[in-house]
Amino acid sequence: MLPKQKLYKVIGAASIIAILVFTSSCTLLNSDKGKIGETLKQPERLDHVRASGDDDRLVIGLSIDTLEEERWVKDRDLFKAAVEELGAKIDVRAANGDDAKQIAQAESMISSGVDVLVVVPHNAEACAAIVAKAHQAGIKVISYDRLILDSDVDLYISFDNEKAGELQAEAIVKQVPKGNFVLIEGADTDNNAHMFKQGQMNVIKPLVDKGDIKIVYDQFTKEWIPANARANMEVALAANQGHVDAVIAANDGTAGGVINALTDHHLAGTIPVSGQDAELAAAQRIVEGTQTMTVYKPIPKLAEAAAELAVKLAKGEEVNTDRTVFNKKIDVPAILLEPIAVDSNNMEETIIADGFHKKADIYRNVK
Repeated sequence: MLPKQKLYKVIGAASIIAILVFTSSCTLLNSDKGKIGETLKQPERLDHVRASGDDDRLVIGLSIDTLEEERWVKDRDLFKAAVEELGAKIDVRAANGDDAKQIAQAESMISSGVDVLVVVPHNAEACAAIVAKAHQAGIKVISYDRLILDSDVDLYISFDNEKAGELQAEAIVKQVPKGNFVLIEGADTDNNAHMFKQGQMNVIKPLVDKGDIKIVYDQFTKEWIPANARANMEVALAANQGHVDAVIAANDGTAGGVINALTDHHLAGTIPVSGQDAELAAAQRIVEGTQTMTVYKPIPKLAEAAAELAVKLAKGEEVNTDRTVFNKKIDVPAILLEPIAVDSNNMEETIIADGFHKKADIYRNVK
């Protein structure tokens, strides 16, 4: 079920085959400034044709950045199951990190007549073209987990990514309140990476200003690739003669790369390392002692909520949100779920209790 919703409305265009021309708007309240914000208008055209098939079920399109990471396979499977449970069909396309391919795949789904398009952008700015194309065809777009920038995207559903960054930094600072810190961030093209970093800096900047913490290396990781994170960590170690006290890594993939580099220098387990996404490998590293924590984002809640929103928009029903997120162009109506910090102390009551991973799998290498 969706969280309680109060202030903002996004009006979904009714999914009908006939040509329908209308303009309606909803006035958004800027939750940060407490003032009336921009007025978003419905696309004035609804001339797309329902995807061909042997039934009249709604069709939800899912354009996903990649399926080469464990995290996104889970999202795909859970979202698909939730959409089908609601009686709709789903068309899934994975671009595997290729901007041009993602745009082409989305255009194909738009041409086929999906009723709503859900996008996990690889490049937050490049995918603005997808939103524009969809709106020309009268199709609503939901930005899933990652915000599409500089666009009129209709709705954003994710976790509170700034909060996720704060959780990472808080956990590491608790272990190392003073010392040399390395920041291994995510992909510079992913808005989430910047939000994670903002959250991290909310926590550590006062300590930097105080002189307790020194950031000795700070680098984004191209394409979120673990091997690139490993290379960045090697540079950080070399530049500081190995004098590194803590590492804030943006997700579990980058954390894995960092820990591989630390292992090469016989430092794994001696330097706290953060992560995110609660991947199985990360959960194993946590109980084995080489990774300090991960940020668990209950993917079933996100996928189920997104599926419900997509189907509601496709049916022309109202969707209420209680906040907005600015995407460099508009204040996008948003639903943000709470992330959870997980370490060895609460693994049982979070990741295992939710069935996200099995206890036997997590503790496989622990004697």
